[in-house]
Parts: sequence; C-alpha cells; structure tokens
Amino acid sequence: MRDLDYIRGEIERMRTQVHRQRGEILQLQRAGIATAAAELLLGRMLAKIEGLCAERDRLRKEQGGPTKGRVLGGRSW
Repeated sequence: MRDLDYIRGEIERMRTQVHRQRGEILQLQRAGIATAAAELLLGRMLAKIEGLCAERDRLRKEQGGPTKGRVLGGRSW
C-alpha cells in the first residue's frame, strides 16, 4: 500500500504535468494543429489526479488525523 507522502508527491507531479500539457495544447491551437489527441491525454491525466486525491482522502481518514479547522497544524479555534 502506498503511503500518504508518496500519493501527495504523485499528485503534485501530475499537476505539474497537466500544467505543461495545457501549455502545449495552447501552442498547438495557435499553430492551427489539431489537439484532439492531446486533449484526450489531458482528460486521462485529470482523471488519474482525481483518483489519487480520492485515495489520499481515504488514507487521511484511516489515519484519523485532523481534517478540518486547522491551518497547517496551527490553532483550531
């Protein structure tokens, strides 16, 4: 089973890739090149991120840590 830190790292890495992919799609559109395949890839990447976020949330609930009301380990008021 993957741990929470690994999943958080994967989410961050995938978000960086999505940002790059969106930039490449914009460049292709400006050049007048079809972007259907690139947009499908982007959709698969976004779906994978959603799955990783769901897994992260599930692991967070299993660990029983604080989920609301605290800001980066600060006061909960």
